[in-house]
Amino acid sequence: MTADVHPVTPDGRYFVVRGRLWRRSDPSLPEERRSALVAELMQARRAVGVALRKADKDALAEARANVDLAKVALGERGQVWWHDGTPDLNRRMVAGTPYAQWYEDAAGAPSETSAR
Repeated sequence: MTADVHPVTPDGRYFVVRGRLWRRSDPSLPEERRSALVAELMQARRAVGVALRKADKDALAEARANVDLAKVALGERGQVWWHDGTPDLNRRMVAGTPYAQWYEDAAGAPSETSAR
């Protein structure tokens, strides 16, 4: 995902989709490793779709576990990849986080008060 599509927080840790923070991949991953992990993630996501269409619960569980493994390896889930002690805000609504003002100002998101 790029900043052109979804705004990225100033610290580069998250991108925002429909007002929700999503953790970005670890920027310290070598490009070759990152590309391989993204390929694994896409393969696992395709397997989720196949298992859903076939209503195969065992295959679905395995595919979802593989999605999770790839996301953890990319740094999008599991241990955070930064080392300053800042807590993980993954999947939280941006409005209730320290990024709220940035999002309102920089991303042009409507404020809670102007939305009423």
